[in-house]
Amino acid sequence: MLLFVYGTLKSGQPANRHLDGATLVGPAVTAPAYRLFDMGWHPAMVRDEANGLPVEGEIWAVPAELIPALDDYESVPEGFVRRVVDVPGMAGDVEAYLYAGPTPPGTRSGPRWPFG
Repeated sequence: MLLFVYGTLKSGQPANRHLDGATLVGPAVTAPAYRLFDMGWHPAMVRDEANGLPVEGEIWAVPAELIPALDDYESVPEGFVRRVVDVPGMAGDVEAYLYAGPTPPGTRSGPRWPFG
């Protein structure tokens, strides 16, 4: 499975260890239909058709046996849900963890994390 990561799972971030056994495909950018929100120690990506941005992240080829642990880390389905996202130039489906809850009003947002 191809997985788009944009936060704590990216290379050099604290949760990247959860991708041990996966293969980094490379950097990637989504279509401008998403937005990252600052949730403190992690970002939350949501679909935002009206004000979306091209979110920056990485694509990883993830073996099926890693998915249950990744879903657990991302608190699926209470915290996040895994969905197909639009990543131009990628053949086949690419999934990402989208935030399942409401974003607090006034939360800082942008196209990349960590926020500057």
